[in-house]
Amino acid sequence: MIKTEKSYPERRLRGVLEELSCGCYRFLSLADKDQGHWSCTRLDRERLKSCMRELESMGQQAKTLRAQVKRHTVRDKLRLCQNFLHKLRFLADEPQHSIPDVFIWMMSNNKRIAYARVPSKDLLFSIVEEELGKDCAKVKTLFLKLPGKRGFGSAGWTVQAKLELYLWLGLSKQRKDFLCGLPCGFEEVKAAQGSGLLAFPPTSLVYTKKQAFQLRAHMYQARSLFAGDSSGLSDPFARVFFINQSQCTEVLNETLCPTWDQMLVFDNLELYGEAHELRDDPPIIVIEIYDQDSMGKTDFIGRTFAKPLVKMADEAYGPPRFPPQLEYYQIYRGNATAGDLLAAFELLQIGPAGKADLPPINGPVDTDRGPIMPVPMGIRPVLSKYRIEVLFWGLRDLKRVNLAQVDRPRVDIECAGKGVQSSLIHNYKKNPNFNTLVKCFEVYLPENELLHPPLNIRVVDCRAFGRYTLVGSHTVSSLRRFIYRPPDRSAPTWNTSGEVVVNMEPEVPVKKLETMVKLDATSDAVIKVDVAEEEKERKKKKKKGSSEEPEEEEPDESMLDWWSKYFASIDTMKEQLRQQEASGIDLEEKEEMDNTEGLKGLMKGKEKARAAKEEKKKRTQSPGPGQGSEAPEKKKSKIDELKVYPKELESEFDGFEDWLHTFNLLRGKTGDDDGATEEDRIVGRFKGSLCVYKVPLPEDVSREAGYDPIYGMFQGIPSNDPINVLVRVYVVRATDLHPADINGKADPYIAIRLGKTDIRDKENYISKQLNPIFGKSFDIEASFPMESMLTVAVYDWDLVGTDDLIGETKIDLENRFYSKHRATCGIAQTYSTHGYNIWRDPMKPSQILTRLCKEGKVDGPHFGPPGRVKVSNRVFTGPSEIEDENGQRKSTEEHVALLALRYWEDIPNVGCRLVPEHVETRPLLNPDKPGIEQGRLELWVDMFPMDMPAPGTPLDISPRKPKKYELRVIVWNTDEVVLEDDDFFTGEKSSDIFVRGWLKGQQEDKQDTDVHYHSLTGEGNFNWRYLFPFDYLAAEEKIVISKKESMFSWDETEYKIPARLTLQIWDADHFSADDFLGAIELDLNRFPRGAKTAKQCSMEMATGEVDVPLASIFKQKRIKGWWPLLARNENDEFELTGKVEAELHLLTAEEAEKNPVGLARNEPDPLEKPNWPDTSFIWFLNPLKSAHYLLWRTYRWLIIKIVLALLGLLMLGLFLYSLPGYMVKKLLGA
Repeated sequence: MIKTEKSYPERRLRGVLEELSCGCYRFLSLADKDQGHWSCTRLDRERLKSCMRELESMGQQAKTLRAQVKRHTVRDKLRLCQNFLHKLRFLADEPQHSIPDVFIWMMSNNKRIAYARVPSKDLLFSIVEEELGKDCAKVKTLFLKLPGKRGFGSAGWTVQAKLELYLWLGLSKQRKDFLCGLPCGFEEVKAAQGSGLLAFPPTSLVYTKKQAFQLRAHMYQARSLFAGDSSGLSDPFARVFFINQSQCTEVLNETLCPTWDQMLVFDNLELYGEAHELRDDPPIIVIEIYDQDSMGKTDFIGRTFAKPLVKMADEAYGPPRFPPQLEYYQIYRGNATAGDLLAAFELLQIGPAGKADLPPINGPVDTDRGPIMPVPMGIRPVLSKYRIEVLFWGLRDLKRVNLAQVDRPRVDIECAGKGVQSSLIHNYKKNPNFNTLVKCFEVYLPENELLHPPLNIRVVDCRAFGRYTLVGSHTVSSLRRFIYRPPDRSAPTWNTSGEVVVNMEPEVPVKKLETMVKLDATSDAVIKVDVAEEEKERKKKKKKGSSEEPEEEEPDESMLDWWSKYFASIDTMKEQLRQQEASGIDLEEKEEMDNTEGLKGLMKGKEKARAAKEEKKKRTQSPGPGQGSEAPEKKKSKIDELKVYPKELESEFDGFEDWLHTFNLLRGKTGDDDGATEEDRIVGRFKGSLCVYKVPLPEDVSREAGYDPIYGMFQGIPSNDPINVLVRVYVVRATDLHPADINGKADPYIAIRLGKTDIRDKENYISKQLNPIFGKSFDIEASFPMESMLTVAVYDWDLVGTDDLIGETKIDLENRFYSKHRATCGIAQTYSTHGYNIWRDPMKPSQILTRLCKEGKVDGPHFGPPGRVKVSNRVFTGPSEIEDENGQRKSTEEHVALLALRYWEDIPNVGCRLVPEHVETRPLLNPDKPGIEQGRLELWVDMFPMDMPAPGTPLDISPRKPKKYELRVIVWNTDEVVLEDDDFFTGEKSSDIFVRGWLKGQQEDKQDTDVHYHSLTGEGNFNWRYLFPFDYLAAEEKIVISKKESMFSWDETEYKIPARLTLQIWDADHFSADDFLGAIELDLNRFPRGAKTAKQCSMEMATGEVDVPLASIFKQKRIKGWWPLLARNENDEFELTGKVEAELHLLTAEEAEKNPVGLARNEPDPLEKPNWPDTSFIWFLNPLKSAHYLLWRTYRWLIIKIVLALLGLLMLGLFLYSLPGYMVKKLLGA
């Protein structure tokens, strides 16, 4: 859709999705109406429900997807639409056939020898065109195949017979329409109509109209055919079927790309039907390719179909339709592709005058090959004389042939019947490279590059008694990428008339605005890379006391290491990906606006001028074109960075095949099953290259200074003599490894193999990790070309038995070593002689620049005055001083030389991108699980020739050791804690509060305060200290915990988890489980700064609804404040359940040892006991207090009244008790 729609493919996709959505809803409405009106089985009802569910979901998804379709998202959304298509096709298939399929059998002697099966749904007739079967009422060509098991596999691909049938399946009431699709011009022969018999159908049809035709099949060539012989080649010929005739081409021996150049003529063809119908819809031609075997029957290679171009007798044979053009037809072998056929087919009607009216067959019969007619000149491609130069570099990894090792190989190159042979390698083991590097041959090739014949590379082994054994072959199907195209010397990069200035230092701002957008080579273009001066300015500002955020502080050089650089680079890569996504959306919106403006024609002069001004303003505000990846770096820290590639380095630099290509040599038959891969047939690799150009050689090449005719177009290639190289492999880490143990983990370690060197770092395996950080470097001495394939593998360590291979990656070091992209040692961003960013290459930037200029025959480098270098017409300026370890400043040319290397691709004629200092990410593959990625490995490789100065010590990339810290948390108070308990006597709300805390990952080491009993106001006083020792990785902001997973574990497993402190508040219960009240989790790197008072503390501090200044305990060291505690209510919403006042104090292990403190309120440095209110007590330990606070405070007046009443009653009782005696005494006078 994207390719065919010239403009606005997104609009077309939106229309398709709208149509799909409407169609889904239409189906639902129809299904609802018909659901109860027809008798159906349970399967039908369930299937209808399923279809309705799926289509309703699909309609909603299509509607949503339609709104998301934009210009930059068309490709992704198109993939989602493909899923809709697959789902619709799946739903359309009936799980149970309601109507039997149609079988056509071919019988011989009452035996069924071949058949064809046609699905009945393809033949069903309907008066509604959309519901009509795709093959109903059409003349269909059927190919009969063998029945039973014989019809499967390669035997079943051959056609037993070809039938042309007209099939129609419909209801009896529709039988009058069954002949509606037949070609016109027939008469029906009806059966004798008896009593009660219908006249349908007729017994036979007699065509009164027939046309005479001649078919000319122009079979030019085939390419990339299926390998039918064990040698990896075939002896192909083609068989062409049309109507009831067939003819064969000649057999060409031992080739996968035959050029038959043969015309097959089919005479006396009679076709039935109207002339105009035959012109618009001629019968199809079947072309089958076979492999001729000297013994036994021929092997089927593949089949393709074609429709001829029809010329009627009343039409002229001329442009634009005739003569027909050669076309490519895809050849199929079963479901797999098996090559391409280049041919043309024309069907010519023979008029009343006979064959005299047909165009003459041009050209004589090819007498050399027998009575064979070549393809006529009008159809055959126009040929020109070309020269093919072949660079023979060497052969690699050749496997045995017939159990014998390859010892004296030779390479044969063939194209269009011509070819050349390489020199003989006399001892493949000692030196697999060729002595004579460049050879050439001349050949006639079509001027149309698309019609160029393939080039065959064959490797043979010269054995005793003059025998030649085929080792393997490779077919270069397209020569297009090897065709020499002269450079466009009018391009700005080739213009050397003026100077182009690339500046590393900032200039006056006014100048910057004026010169930023001059990019043509005839004027000075200034590309700003403001690095050193900007740092100076910032340092000055800091000295003056400018208020900067602590995050923007200059990092201490002594604290930085390679990992600082690595993590900063990963952050930059993520930021760049984010910016690319954002800029893609902006660009798409801008394009849409421009398109609408262009359509309306409303862009006038003033608007154009305004747009140009805005564009200029944007350019001046944004970083210059030379900055690229440095843009995000300035806003962040000043750490030097490297390039982190999320893929292989080869995919970024075109496989390092800038001049040396690798061709895989194949042998053996191609596998018939879909699972067979080409890798199983690879028997070695040929290294070399090709250059194709028209004769004579372009003058501008042959007149160049130092042109050596021996090397032809391959000027300046290095020597291929053996060379000793020091290979230094740095393995950083692995990610997403495939589990190798039953516990779902792995114990990975690194194994490296190069030639005879095999290193296994088994002792340093990493226990139970799928994302291990290795941080290892390995030095290996190798000799190119004998030892050039580096294998880096990751194995799983096992205590018992052999270690299992998780995955491996292979790197061709030779292509990297000789590449013009200079992949031996990456070019760093800045030059430094000490510190974490020390220069790794034994050659300084100025030496590298001088060597590149010498090899590329470039004028330069010319250094001077200080801070300036000129290469060709490019002038680079930058800092001229460097600071050594002692802080002394010395003059140097390395900064500007490095700047020239970073912009080497801009140098005219020879410029190419140099490999920067980098880390590449390579997939790990396992030969037992082909095609399935087993994880990814981050690494890089440095190579240093042994005849050059020795490199320095390897870079230290060993994993950072976590630093020991101690976090001291003092819980002072709580406030506004929700009250959970009801008092038994008084019914008052209260809580028995305590606070629990732990660091994430250390839940088993959680610590609790004592209990503040019977809090009536939600206030709690603790003065309680927690101590949390932990190991911390500052770069990754993770706590490192090492512990055994179980008692049966052999060793400890290392876990990395975020540094988070959890504080929880609980209500203590004596006879039941404690009740959880609320919690807060603080990320120790960035958590909200605590409020000064409990009133200022709010729930929004934790939910992030308000902007609160963030703090890091690793920078502030000591923080005190109030934080809210939250819990979810019945509606699953957060609510405030309390506030806690805490103090966080972070110390290193050394500081903690010097200033020890006690846990809780213990010695040393004990905390004061909190001043608890009188209500805080335990009732069964203080019964008097409990009576006083539970009864007296609430019922004291009632108690006083009861006591007074009791005293009154007591007095009354005593009075009544003593009154009789007293009265007797008084009466008796006692």
